[in-house]
Amino acid sequence: MKKFCSNCGNELVEGADVCTKCGKMVGSSTAQTGSKNKIAAALLAFFLGTFGAHNFYLGYTSKAVTQLVLTLIGYFTLVFLIGSLFIMATGIWAFIEFIMILTGSIKDSDGNALV
Repeated sequence: MKKFCSNCGNELVEGADVCTKCGKMVGSSTAQTGSKNKIAAALLAFFLGTFGAHNFYLGYTSKAVTQLVLTLIGYFTLVFLIGSLFIMATGIWAFIEFIMILTGSIKDSDGNALV
């Protein structure tokens, strides 16, 4: 069965990992193009996790917006003391995701492992 490059349409050599015409990675290579960096995601989770920055980076927009909104509600209602609960909850949530990123339990929104 013949295989063709998804980038240029060139016929691929049997078992090749790289297209001979355009140089794009194909086949069963472990390196994936477009993969996100694990260290960048972990740093975003640790320092800006309550704002959902790591989830925006990984492509989980709805989860990131939820974290951002809960944190903003927490800051706006901090004067009533209820806001501290929102801020603590998103902080714990972000710290758990920070640990999950470091252990490799979280992938990006396309299902690619973090590199």
